[in-house]
Amino acid sequence: MTQEHIILRLGHQGDGIAEGPVYAPRTLPGERVSGMLDGSLLTDIKVLTPSEHRVKPPCRHYKSCGGCQLQHASDAFVADWKVEVVRNALSAQGLEADMRPILTSPAGSRRRATIAVRRTKKGALAGFHGRASGVITEIPDCHLLDPALIAALPVAKALAELGGSRKGVLSVTLTQSTAGLDVSVQGGKPLDGPLELSLAQATEHYGLARLAWDGEVIAMRHPPAQRFGPATVVPPPGAFLQATKEGEQALTKAVLNIVGSAKRVVDLFAGCGTFSLPLARVAEVHAVEGEADMTRALDQSWRKSAGLKQVTTEARDLFRRPLTPDELVCFDAVVLDPPRAGAEAQVSELAQALRPAIAYVSCNPVTFARDAKTLVQAGYTLEWVQAVDQFRWSSHSELVGSFKLAEKP
Repeated sequence: MTQEHIILRLGHQGDGIAEGPVYAPRTLPGERVSGMLDGSLLTDIKVLTPSEHRVKPPCRHYKSCGGCQLQHASDAFVADWKVEVVRNALSAQGLEADMRPILTSPAGSRRRATIAVRRTKKGALAGFHGRASGVITEIPDCHLLDPALIAALPVAKALAELGGSRKGVLSVTLTQSTAGLDVSVQGGKPLDGPLELSLAQATEHYGLARLAWDGEVIAMRHPPAQRFGPATVVPPPGAFLQATKEGEQALTKAVLNIVGSAKRVVDLFAGCGTFSLPLARVAEVHAVEGEADMTRALDQSWRKSAGLKQVTTEARDLFRRPLTPDELVCFDAVVLDPPRAGAEAQVSELAQALRPAIAYVSCNPVTFARDAKTLVQAGYTLEWVQAVDQFRWSSHSELVGSFKLAEKP
């Protein structure tokens, strides 16, 4: 039976929520909608009274593709909503902060994407999975990806035809680099001599900078370098990279602003040096990261770069073995960029160490707010938060929080 509902708000995943709760994808607050109820999910939705913020989705793939969740909302609405998500997460922990205007990456700027690819009888399908679905939607006119990645979709298909299974789905990560396309494939057939030869030939044929297969480098025509400030880094296959260059620049600018004139900085969850290397222009940096291949890439980059202050590296699991107050005492500032789970164990140590400044970069407002409460209770002030939207039209965004020690009366 068809039911009517009024959308009250958006949830963290971007779905409209009506009383019940009833979840209605791709709806907006204030809209009157109808549909069929499947548990708590509203399906076959018709918008009876549209919001003033509703717009025509710019991408023709939007209805079937699961890559974006919010193309039906105006840019201004999405920006305000994402800032409000951060503000609400802080409020739930009894916190508030000055919220700087959100910085949103432009359309067509995603320089890295993981494409789902499946072999078929006639070739292969390459694209994104549909919403909560195993169905792959091809995306030749995607408005999210950089055109260079869209142009590389035939490469992903060719790799599936060479080494994909009809029973499984390949995950093909495409990354732009200074030397061309860096490709990392997961879920393919086990390597043997003929397959390795075919993949090496494909690397040459398509002019790829590098091709890795389930973590093993098959061929590298040119080092697939990334620029972090003044330095050039060759990350290991599949290593983390900020989604857009514009987003990376916004985050780096905020981090440098927080660190200020600090002479010695520790960069925790440092990756391949996104922040460590730009910071090394003005400060000595100790970079700590759980993956040893990333710290090696960072170290090699620093050694080949001119005009940087000393950068030391340490491979260390900060979830199991966070830096202690005794180890942190020699640093003037801390940069923290953990995964979505946050940095609860490390933040507990920072709460005792009481360093003058902390730049906390986060991709999860909820875990950020949890950790922020620990720091504020220890004596830090959360001065401001800068939201950065690298994942345009999605429910996801990054942020940077500026923590300084509260002045003693």
